[in-house]
Order: sequence, then structure tokens, then C-alpha cells
Amino acid sequence: MSNSSTISALVHTLRHEADGIISVELRPWGDTVFAPFEAGAHIDLHLPNGLVRSYSLLNAPSEPGRYVVGILRDRNSRGGSRFVHEQLRVGSELKISQPRNNFALDTRASHSVLVAGGIGITPIYCMFRQLLAQGRSAELIYCARSRREAALLEQISGLGAKVIYHFNDEKDALPDLAGYLAGRPSDTHFYCCGPTPMLDAFEAACENLGYPHAHIERFTAAELPPSDDAQDRYSVELSRSGKTLDVEPGLNLLDVLLEAGCDIEYSCREGVCGSCETKVLEGDIDHRDGVLTKAERAANGSMMVCVSGCKSRRLVLDL
Repeated sequence: MSNSSTISALVHTLRHEADGIISVELRPWGDTVFAPFEAGAHIDLHLPNGLVRSYSLLNAPSEPGRYVVGILRDRNSRGGSRFVHEQLRVGSELKISQPRNNFALDTRASHSVLVAGGIGITPIYCMFRQLLAQGRSAELIYCARSRREAALLEQISGLGAKVIYHFNDEKDALPDLAGYLAGRPSDTHFYCCGPTPMLDAFEAACENLGYPHAHIERFTAAELPPSDDAQDRYSVELSRSGKTLDVEPGLNLLDVLLEAGCDIEYSCREGVCGSCETKVLEGDIDHRDGVLTKAERAANGSMMVCVSGCKSRRLVLDL
């Protein structure tokens, strides 16, 4: 894995936040310096068991020298969150990535509505605090299965801001996102982070309500099959090196590029972390990632080469 930008961090604090959720505070190790970050950013943890997992930063960007992430013990863990909960220890050294942000906050918006589902509160909490600190108009809608499984409740209540809580066990129902989101001005910016069904419902609600400024952050990969017109065989031209590569049936574009010696950052291989985003100069992309917005996909200017493919016979990349 390309890890040229990884840095060393010390596990400074592990804290119980809610049922099945812990926060991990990281501090610089040795002469490492943590780069500044913006609300909505995430980092990759390179775990000692060989897995790499992305987690959103929940602490304030104004706090230098520390990164804090919240980690849910996933019931279907493939080894990442289970390792963190069972084996990570205070004092351990971890390799981490520099912060990346696929969920940028528009602080110029006249009003912002932030929606969190479960562990999706981690980037949303950071964004909410940022907006409030800047005196911007913002409200939070926080959904979880129960209060016991909702992290950061005490911290949120201390903000003195407008918050709508929806706990499934208390309401005896799933959240009606369309009902919660209705009635806002069309220039409102809406943000949502949570499980895939919630994100799908959020996007559908915003579209039906005519809200053009809807932003999502996925922390699990959406299962997107190739489009009907996706090519199983196409050529890839690398504009800077002058190379032409062939992607044959069954091959992955990222693997083909790596085999050809291209220096590409990558991490999740699932189209959710954004590290392998590559500029596209020509070609019709078959987008299968969970990072780009509908507008960004329509612009056809970049792709996540770990999962996306091609609808045309030729693709030209800025490599």
C-alpha cells in the first residue's frame, strides 16, 4: 500500500462514549507534527493487524496537536473495529494518514441542518461546533437506536443549541427524515452521516423537497454494480508519462495502474475514503464510489480508481 504520507501517532486516551462506542485520542509521536484539519475531515488508522480503516475527526479544528476519533464496534466487523475495541492500548504507536476531507462544511450558508445517525455523529458534532463557534445559524438532528447507543450526548447538550433527538426505542419508529427536514429555505445546506439506509432516505428526501445543497458522508461502501453500458475492456492513457495501458475483463483499474508503476495513494479499496481520487482528462466514467456527489459525477472530472470503471473504450488520466 502506498503510505508515503503516513505519520506516527501515540494512543493517548481511550474513553467509553456509549454502548459499543469508544473515542481514541491520538497525539504526535516523537518529532511528528499533526497537520491542521477542517471540520468533516477523516484520517486512516493503519492498524497493527494489517488493516486500514478511516474514521472521522470529532474534536475541534482549533485544537492543535491532537486528533480524536469515535469508533463503533461493528457487529459485522471484519477485524478493524474489533481490533480497536479489544486490543488497542494507551501508549501504543499507530501509523495514521494525514487528514483528508470529502465532507467539507460551507460556513457561508445562511442556515445549516446537520443530520447524524448513530456513529455518524462524529463528523457532524465537529461541524456543528464549528458553525456555532463562528456564530452561524445551525441545527442538529440526532438519530440513534437508543440513548445508550448515542455518543456525545452530554457534550451536545452543553452547547445550548437547537437539537432534535430521535431514539427509535422511545419513538417506536424509524425517523421520518422528510418530516424532519421539511419547511427549510431552499438555500439551506443539509449534511448527513450515518448508515447506508439513512443516507439513501436523506438523499431522497432532499431531492423530493427540492433542496439542492445536500451533502453526505458514507462510512461503509455502497454496493454499486457496473452500469449496463460499462466496458469490460478499455485502454487507459497516462497523459504525463505517455503510457497506454489495457484494462482487461476482470481486472481492477487501480491494480493495473499500480502494476505499471504509478504512484497512487490508496487505502480502503471500497470507494469511500477518497484517497485514490484521480483527475480524468477524457473518457466516460462509470462511477461506483461513495464519495463524489451527483454534480461531481456529472462533471466527469475525477474518479476513484479503486472501484470505478469506464463506459467508453478510452480513458485519459492525469498521471
